Amino acid sequence: MTQEEFKLLFDNHFDSIRNYIYYRSRDEELATDIAQDSFMKLWEKNLDFDEKPLRSLLYKIASDLFISKYRREKVAQKYLVKLEPAIDNHSPEDQLAYQELTSKYETALEELSEKQRTVFLMSRMEGLKYQEIADRLELSVKAVEKRMSYALSYLRNALGR
Repeated sequence: MTQEEFKLLFDNHFDSIRNYIYYRSRDEELATDIAQDSFMKLWEKNLDFDEKPLRSLLYKIASDLFISKYRREKVAQKYLVKLEPAIDNHSPEDQLAYQELTSKYETALEELSEKQRTVFLMSRMEGLKYQEIADRLELSVKAVEKRMSYALSYLRNALGR
């Protein structure tokens, strides 16, 4: 793989690899580090350039690095982006209701299995279609649909909607 091909691969897939790990870990810094390490490991392998298999390999490397890091440090997943309600023109009751809903949402997300949370966040945060998620995670579309269905059902019940 030439430097130009590697740069193309990096530019096209770095953000999605980083987001994939972020959805699993909820730690932006860790996600960035693992994404970078994944590309370095791929570069060191010096493979022929074929984008689709290399993209799949990147996801596999990133997943393996994440699992290794998790096992080695046994770090609890405890970081989520805190959403701050806009203060202008909202009553204290509205702000309190928003904070309660945000808290319920964060708790419900944490209670989802890692697989369901990953599929849900890839769909909702990145706006990916089920086929794209299935390709990235090397799953069938039916498996993605099932995980998403369960996640949405659970979130509806948890949020009382």
